[in-house]
Amino acid sequence: MKIDMHCHTKYSKDALASPSEIFKKLKKKGLDGFAITDHDNTNGWEDALLAAKENNMFLILGEEIKSKNGDILGLFLNKEIKMKGEEPEKIIEEIHNQNGIAIIPHPFDLKKPFKDIEKYIDLVDGIEIFNARRFVSKENSRALDLSFKHPNLAITAGSDAHALGGVGFAYIESSAKTTEEFKKDILLKNVKWQGLKAPLIYLLAPTLRKIKNALKI
Repeated sequence: MKIDMHCHTKYSKDALASPSEIFKKLKKKGLDGFAITDHDNTNGWEDALLAAKENNMFLILGEEIKSKNGDILGLFLNKEIKMKGEEPEKIIEEIHNQNGIAIIPHPFDLKKPFKDIEKYIDLVDGIEIFNARRFVSKENSRALDLSFKHPNLAITAGSDAHALGGVGFAYIESSAKTTEEFKKDILLKNVKWQGLKAPLIYLLAPTLRKIKNALKI
C-alpha cells in the first residue's frame, strides 16, 4: 500500500483540488490513496469518503491543526479537532484520545519551524521526514536527521499538495492490506518512504486560491 500522507483539498482555504480529482491523479501515479489533512477543518471528509469508495482506493482521515508552536498532523481521526492556536500538548492529547497518530509535519520549515520541537518529541508519535513542497533541501534533511536521533519516532512522507499537479511526489508504503494494518506499520516503523521535490510552480497554489476567492469564481 502506497499512501501520500499529507494532502490538502479544496476544503482548505489555500488549496484547489477536489478529493475525487486527487484520487484519480494518484491512481495514475500508482499510489493507493492519501491522507486528507486540510487546515483546521474536516469539511472534506464526507466528499473524500465517497470518492475513495468510487475509486476503490484508501483514505486516511486527518487534519492539519495549527498549534501555538507550529502545525500538527492528526491522522486516523474520527472527528474534527477544534483547537486552533492551542498548546501542542492539548492537541496531541486530543489526537491520542481519538486513537489517532500525532505527527509534526515539515518541522524545519524555514519560514515557520516548529518551535521547541525537542520538548514535544516524547509526546508525538512521529515526524514527517520528507515534504515535497520543501525546496531547500536541508529542511527535509534535518527532519531525517532528527528521526535518526530519535529512533523510536514513527516516520511519514507526503506531498503537502495544495494543487492537483503536486500530489503523489512523496509517500510511504508497506505490505498492509487495510488502513488499520497500515496504521500499525507506521507505529512499528515497518514502512519505506519515497520522495521527490514537487515542481516549483505548485508553490503558487495558495496564491491562486486567494485570487479565486477574491474573484469569487
